[in-house]
Amino acid sequence: MSRIDFTGRVAIVTGAGGGLGRNHAIELAKRGAKVVVNDLGGSRDGVGSSKSAADHIVEEIKSNGGEAVPNYDNVATPEGGESIVRTALDAFGKLDILINNAGILLDSSFAKIDEKKWDAVMAVHLKGTFCVTKPAFIQMMKQNYGRMVMTASGSGLFGNFGQSNYASAKMGVVGLVNVLKLEGAKYNIKTNVIAPIAGTRLTEDIVPPELFRMMKVDFVTPAVLYMCSEPCQDSGVIINAGLGYFSRSAIMTGEGVILSDKEKIPTPEEVMENWGRITSLENPKFFSQLMEMSSVLKK
Repeated sequence: MSRIDFTGRVAIVTGAGGGLGRNHAIELAKRGAKVVVNDLGGSRDGVGSSKSAADHIVEEIKSNGGEAVPNYDNVATPEGGESIVRTALDAFGKLDILINNAGILLDSSFAKIDEKKWDAVMAVHLKGTFCVTKPAFIQMMKQNYGRMVMTASGSGLFGNFGQSNYASAKMGVVGLVNVLKLEGAKYNIKTNVIAPIAGTRLTEDIVPPELFRMMKVDFVTPAVLYMCSEPCQDSGVIINAGLGYFSRSAIMTGEGVILSDKEKIPTPEEVMENWGRITSLENPKFFSQLMEMSSVLKK
């Protein structure tokens, strides 16, 4: 088995001041990558800022013989995203890898959530992914190479009580990846998704303490490192990872049923009568892009 090596590669990891991001950054550096450690240094609910979080990880990487520089910008602004990418270019001359990991949590049941909580979570998770990814993607287009890993969540893929804002943002990230896999294809830019199952400050009061202690971030990083390596040729793949378990999630489409000859409009009663066949997921199909589904409708 050949060893995955990042010697000569330059990586950005957002939200790398602790938890999953810290582990991704350290493990990349151990394998030769030069790393931009981005962290605003705020609390898990997005309050405050501090340089100490990013600085601490940079020093840890350097003490182990690696190369790293800090960045303290907010991912949720276009200016912040541009500055994060510029930090990589100024320090190391290029950018090969982007891991969008920064996040906050502001949980509330949907009936009680307010616009402020909704917008704050969307700003970091969804807009933040956009703000950093766009300048990174443009740079990768210029060099005809790039690997990007976006962080989603089982809360979005499957649902989780009290996390409507978080789940919506995370599924927005999945939608973005579905487009980037297509637009980045001719530039050798591969974009994939990690849905981590890990004990971090975002999950410490959500899962039972005994399970939290078992959910080490170390179990997630191996999948992330493979997906941002040159040997990975997949793009648009969602990987669940945690506690040594790895699996793929995907949006699948059932066989369905045709209720029209392309002229007659089906009635609601016909839909009701065929509901079992319409909702069946036997023999599901995977469409890699919208146009593939369009070809089915034309038959």
